[in-house]
This record gives sequence, structure tokens and C-alpha cells, in this order.
Amino acid sequence: MRARGRKRIVGVVAVLLAVAGCGGGPVADAEDPPASPTAPSHAPFDEQVVMDGGRRVGMYYSPGRGLMEQHVDPGATAWSKPHLVHRTTADPCGSMKLTAFGGVVAVIADWGPYCADGEPPTESLAAVGETNRSAWHTEVTENFDGWEKVTASGNAQQLTFTRRSVEWLTQLRWDRANGFAEVEDIHR
Repeated sequence: MRARGRKRIVGVVAVLLAVAGCGGGPVADAEDPPASPTAPSHAPFDEQVVMDGGRRVGMYYSPGRGLMEQHVDPGATAWSKPHLVHRTTADPCGSMKLTAFGGVVAVIADWGPYCADGEPPTESLAAVGETNRSAWHTEVTENFDGWEKVTASGNAQQLTFTRRSVEWLTQLRWDRANGFAEVEDIHR
């Protein structure tokens, strides 16, 4: 009889330990802040930026596909589904640059087959995304050394992507009404 009583006590202790291990932590108070958004489908991003109003935009190179974007609005519980901004099967060249100007995000990204060996890119992307749109404006310049920076004017109504060399200033303008213009080479 004694051995049977010990088995019962051991069984009761095991059940109590199992119940305690299944959520025995503190209960969340109604005053607790909301949890941060769930992780994006691709983590980590190659680059991420926060826009005015708190929207976060993240981008990454997807091998064999191209440049992917995801965003999350303030107070949202999940990132958007991945969106293809630029399709390419070429290898990415180094890092990309994301810059927020109010409700606009500007992107500079490059691809090429031998970038890791120091060769210049074969595809240089300038892209612009706006808060209220899911579409992206893109312009690819082929066999170009890549854009160095982007600046805004007119309350981010116009953006200018630039690259400087000893002899030339190369620029590409974008404006909200007309999209991208032609690439300009200005002798310095």
C-alpha cells in the first residue's frame, strides 16, 4: 500500500509542475503597451527607414528575384506582404540607401555580375515610394557607376539623384506630378 501512495503523490506533483510550466507567468495588465509588430517575412532587412507619421519601410535583396519591400504602419501588428520593387537576377552590389523625406522614400540600389570583384554595377536603380501608394516609381540606368545621393526640394515634391565625377555631374530628377525625367550629364 505504501508504494502505491507514493506513486499518487509523485503523479500529483508532476501534474502541478506541468500546469505551472504552461503559462504560469505574469498576466498582462490592460495598461501594458501594445506588442511591437510581428517580424517581417524576411529578417533582417538590408536597409530600413522610418517615415514621418511613424511608418517603417524595410527593403532587402532577394537572390534571383530583385529588390523587395515591406512596410508597417504605426499601431499595426504585422508587416505588409513582400512587394517586388525591381525584378533582376543579377547579384547585388554592396549596400542600398533608403532616405525618408516626409511621406516619400527614395531608394538607391545597384546590381552587377562582378561587383564583388570591384567592377561597376550594370543596373543602377533610383526608386521613389509614397506613403499613400503601394506602387513604386523606378528608373534603371544601365552600365553606370551608381547614384551617390538623393536630395529633396519643394517639400519632397521633387527629388534629385546625383553622381559626381571630376568632369561631370550626372543627375536624375523625379517629381510627384511627372515621375522621372531623363538622365542629365552636366559638364563641370
